[in-house]
Amino acid sequence: MSRLWKLLATMLAISLIAAACGDDDDDGDATAPATTEAPAAVPDDEDEAPVTTAAPATDDVVETQGCDHTFHVITHGDSGVFWSVVEVAVRDAAAAIGCDVVYYGSNNDALAQSQEIEAAIASGSSGIAISLADPAGVSAAASAVVEAGIPLYTLNSGVNNYKDLGAVSHVGQTEIVAGNGAGERFNALGASHILCARQEQSNVALEERCQGLAETFSGTVTSEFVGLDANPDEQQNSIAALLQADPSIDGVLGVGPNLPLRALAAGEQAGRELAIGGFDLSGDLIDAIEAGDVAFTVDQQQYLQGYLPVILMYLQATNQNTAGGGLPILTGPGFVDTGNASVVKALVSQGTR
Repeated sequence: MSRLWKLLATMLAISLIAAACGDDDDDGDATAPATTEAPAAVPDDEDEAPVTTAAPATDDVVETQGCDHTFHVITHGDSGVFWSVVEVAVRDAAAAIGCDVVYYGSNNDALAQSQEIEAAIASGSSGIAISLADPAGVSAAASAVVEAGIPLYTLNSGVNNYKDLGAVSHVGQTEIVAGNGAGERFNALGASHILCARQEQSNVALEERCQGLAETFSGTVTSEFVGLDANPDEQQNSIAALLQADPSIDGVLGVGPNLPLRALAAGEQAGRELAIGGFDLSGDLIDAIEAGDVAFTVDQQQYLQGYLPVILMYLQATNQNTAGGGLPILTGPGFVDTGNASVVKALVSQGTR
């Protein structure tokens, strides 16, 4: 069977999985170790070579053989537990299609991300996939992709903007809907005042998670930036200070995989019992969920957010296929809690969840 038909069959299967992931009982996300080099799974086609990777915020050319196309995945990501899984997925997809794929993580620097998009356009890329955490900072460069006649896809963030930019589709979750689900979970936990703790100041997606929480939660929601993931002590101290300033806060939603753990430590520091939820996964977060210290985390399956855009760009370049029909391709939300945490725990160490 040719590689093309294998990829078409794979896309059909993955599309069914992605369509089902909106159920609240989904197995959940996990995260990759923060490594900068790992072997990629090589399919049984005859001409794929091992792939290599470099640290985010640098060009990462996944080297393969036998393909005339080069694709680009350019994100606002860093080398942390979430984006390392996306990068593993990009490597795996590159090996599957046998083409060069350049991955770049700009570490929340919209200017650097825009410059890399412009460089990809100048190189004659066959397809460019970007995250759109900062639409104001990146939209001009994104529009230039479409103006150059290059297929554009958005991933992770950008569900509200991809159509206006002329992107083919978006691969990710609807953040407000994800926040809605978190609000319903906190209602069931009996909380009355939730601190929605954010780790980035200019990320629209994180703000929408807090907005969605407020729409369904029956109590009070306070949304605050509490410091970057690179400064865990600052995050813990900021949350502890907010808890001490307002005794009515009895729950924390961390809109990333690290903040729930900072909230857990801050609660101990402030002498408070808290209902805690999060977004995405890390090994430590799964341990905290299994122990009952964190109630749940929202799963957006970021492996699919790295893998699917590469496959979609390849199929459009080689077979004029598009997917989504003008709608986003949803990878979440689902939820991981004590009922299913053990199922995904082993996959965390493999770097694909």
